[in-house]
Parts: sequence; C-alpha cells; structure tokens
Amino acid sequence: MNSRMKKKMVYLKSPSTDAAFNLALEQYVFDEMDRDCEYFMLWQNKNAAVVGKNQNTLEEINQSYVEEQGIQVVRRMSGGGAVYHDLGNLLFTFIVDGGELSRMDLHAFCYLVARALGKLGVEAVVGGRNDITIDGKKFSGNSQYIKGGRILHHGTLMFDSNLAVLSQCLRVSADKIQSKGVKSVRSRVTNIRDYLRQDISLEEFTRFLVESMEEERPMERHVFTAKELERAEEIRREKYGRWEWNYGASPRFTVRKKRRVEGCGQIEAFIVVKEGKIAELSFYGDYFGNRDTKELARGLTGCPLERQALLRHLAETEVEEYFHGLTAEGLTELLLSTF
Repeated sequence: MNSRMKKKMVYLKSPSTDAAFNLALEQYVFDEMDRDCEYFMLWQNKNAAVVGKNQNTLEEINQSYVEEQGIQVVRRMSGGGAVYHDLGNLLFTFIVDGGELSRMDLHAFCYLVARALGKLGVEAVVGGRNDITIDGKKFSGNSQYIKGGRILHHGTLMFDSNLAVLSQCLRVSADKIQSKGVKSVRSRVTNIRDYLRQDISLEEFTRFLVESMEEERPMERHVFTAKELERAEEIRREKYGRWEWNYGASPRFTVRKKRRVEGCGQIEAFIVVKEGKIAELSFYGDYFGNRDTKELARGLTGCPLERQALLRHLAETEVEEYFHGLTAEGLTELLLSTF
C-alpha cells in the first residue's frame, strides 16, 4: 500500500454524541473533505440503535423498548448488521484511498485494532465476516462503504457498554416476518474492559488507541470548524434525522401478528409494509365488532408503521366499533407490539 502512504493521515474527533449527527459528519468527511488526505476519526454516541443500509429497521430492533428508553434509531450508509451504541462504546472510522483494497476487505483495518489491544495484554482475534473477538465473544463489529476509489471503514469498540440494554434493544421479534432485508447475526458479546490487565478509563483507552495508531502511521490533528459542523448538521437534517431514511428505506416485508385481547377475542393481523408504510392490511379472528374491519384496514393503508402516525390516523376513528373493548391506543400497541 505504498501509494496510500504518500498521503497525510489526519486525526479527527467528533464533538457530538448524537448518532444522526455523527453519521452525517462521517459522510461529510468522506464526501467533501480534502481527498489529498486520509482520515482516522473517533466518535461516541449516546444510546442508539444503528442498522445497516440494507436492513429492515423494524425487524432488527425492539421498537417498543427503544421508544420507552428513548433510544435513537438511525440507519448508516454501510451494510452489515444492527449494533447498539452507548457512551461505554467507542466508534472508529478510517477513510482512505482504495488502492489494492478497492474490493471490500473488512479485516484489513481490524488488525490495526487487534494489534493495539495486544499492547494492553488483550488477546483480540480478527475472524468471521466482520468481527473482532476476545475469548470467542464479540466486542467489535465492522462495516465498509466504497465509492469513487475511497473506502470508509467503521467499527464499534465495546469498552464498557451496557450489555443488558443491548440485548433488549436488538431483541429479535417473535412475530412471523418475511423480508428481503439482510438479517443480523447475533453473537455472544463482551466488553474490552473486562479483559484488561490493569483497569483504565475510557478516556485513557481513547488516548492509548490514538497513540497506538500514530505508531502505525503519524497523524496530524484537525479540529472541525463551525462551518464544517454546520454542513454536517445540514446533512443530518436532510438524511440521518429523517424517518424516511431510518425507517422508510427498509425493504418491503410481510408480518403476521396474532394476539388475544381481553374482552375482545383473538385478533390476527396480516400486514404488508413497503418503505415503512402499511401497503396492505387485513384482520381475522374471533373478535366481536359492529363494523367491517376491511373499512378500518383501508383507512390505515399508507400510514407509517409508527406510533404517533397510527394514533393520528385513528384519532377520529371509533375503534370499538370494529373491535369490541379495544381502544385506538390498544390497536396501536397490537400493531407495534413486537417492533
């Protein structure tokens, strides 16, 4: 990779912990910053579920849990599976010229991280499709995006993440979903901090990682200007902060839900979802009601499969006329119960 070594490597650190902003900032660096430089960036997100570009968001996350916990949901521009971020997690990004890496090689940059951890006495192993593991447990998932001869490689470093929240946030749905979205492969996970010979803070670990990367290749520091951050915020507003990107970009899928509601009976709902919106909906079951549920289903067609949107659509609807004993809130919970 001699051609790559001719370019200056620049170290960046995001001033934000907002996942949508950080993904926008990452895209800004990739698309718009000086291509005569290459970049190594570190960043952190407060509680967020980040799904791959080709995934079905509603199939990958526990929607009711992320809403209850205020967990941000964002789609990234690279492929791969869903991951959970919190402030115990350090994110890293390499943006470099492709060279002989013009074809996707997820391991190429993982070895740099593994070597750095080796200096701390941690035996990290690069393996599988895109993982770095310790003792057979995953602490880093990695993904890449390639465009115009440049490679963006980013990955997670679970230093001291809340694994209980992670397991709830990314819990697989029990409903029967048929989708062409790329499914996440769930693995046993762990934190780096549990394997350190001598305990250090995340701040100390961050400094160590930067120093280790500088031993591999000298880096210059760059602090983002107000103008650069404004441009990243613009990208966030236009893309990563929008429901249409984070949910609506999901592939078409079909889900069947079957629930028994006290005082109403059994309700079975068949839902076809396209671009995050209800494309087809039908109800079956032994429930009681005064009006034909086909009418209700038609009224919900085109509605985003999202809590506030459903409640707005049902605001003027007497749901009890279709399902005895069921309210608009109850129907919304039923439709979203496993998302």
